[in-house]
Amino acid sequence: MQLLGRLEIKSREKIIEFLNSQETGRICSIDKDGYPQIIPMNFVYTKDAIYMHSHIKGEKLENIARNSKVGFEVDQSLEFLPSYFSHPTDASQADTLYISVVIKGTGILVTDKNEKAFALNSLMEKYQPEGRYEKIRPEMRVVDEVAIIKVTPQTMRGKYKIGQHLDKKTRLELARLILERNLPTARNTVKTMGIKETKDGLAVSEEPSW
Repeated sequence: MQLLGRLEIKSREKIIEFLNSQETGRICSIDKDGYPQIIPMNFVYTKDAIYMHSHIKGEKLENIARNSKVGFEVDQSLEFLPSYFSHPTDASQADTLYISVVIKGTGILVTDKNEKAFALNSLMEKYQPEGRYEKIRPEMRVVDEVAIIKVTPQTMRGKYKIGQHLDKKTRLELARLILERNLPTARNTVKTMGIKETKDGLAVSEEPSW
């Protein structure tokens, strides 16, 4: 229980920051037979809600219209840690550094054209921050040609494992091993762990606390 508490993201601001740094989330609705249906979606978190755009017809829309209780999940796998980092032969020692957010909430299909335009513009601002497009207005035809799903969170919980559960010496050693393995993700992972590379080696730049 003590470790689980240390893995929880306690800052709502950090949760929101993480959500909007990620490109893909997964919405879970319940189909007509009672089975969960999980669909990957582009999304934006703004004004205390998740917004997604969709084709105007589809099973997930039917699911939400029938049952507004939905789930939403976003995760980032930072680095797989091979078992031999901890033990020469014990495969159970393999681990993963990650960040994740799980939301339980209420889903609706937005009908107000002003809110639909707001959602579409918010999505464009997230995914195309360089601009170079005409801002969407409520009277535009495109507003009627897409569905907007809005999820209002009832609960929003985040977990992260980026070395904060380790003492400083162990965390530095883990960072060294990650860099030695030299996967494309290694340097970003080490930075996320709050460790910087210096001319004299590795040093803790900040405590990874969320």
